[in-house]
Amino acid sequence: MAKVTMTVNGKTVSGEVEGRTLLSTFLRDGLGLTGTHVGCDTSQCGACTVHVDGKQVKGCTVFAMDVAGAEVRTIEGMANADGSLSRIQQAFQDHHGLQCGFCTPGMVMAAASLLAVNPKPSEAEVRHHLEGNICRCTGYHNIVKAVLAASGQDVSQIAAE
Repeated sequence: MAKVTMTVNGKTVSGEVEGRTLLSTFLRDGLGLTGTHVGCDTSQCGACTVHVDGKQVKGCTVFAMDVAGAEVRTIEGMANADGSLSRIQQAFQDHHGLQCGFCTPGMVMAAASLLAVNPKPSEAEVRHHLEGNICRCTGYHNIVKAVLAASGQDVSQIAAE
């Protein structure tokens, strides 16, 4: 076991981990941040998406030790300072970008990553960016609509599915 220290959602945290402990496991089991979901353990579904030093990462593909000293942001760190939903989270709620909710944390994190580098993406760009995240419920239409709405674009003309 080794001690790992990182900043998670603005707070310095430490924990004992084995060398093989995945970041997603450390976040969920070590820190109790269960919003980072584990759906496949093979990097296919995107449910474990978090940000490491501002970059989108699938937490099931990174060892906790490899992000020692890094800034990690999880879905729990996405809310506004007053605890209200962020504009992305609010857009997902307003535009029904979720159903069962299992993929939602990863989708929100992926959306935040996209909007950080492309504040006004096209529908095609949103769809392309979300290719690494799987949703088995929504068919993606409302997720894409939510991301476009979060970017401040008018989505009133996008037909509901």
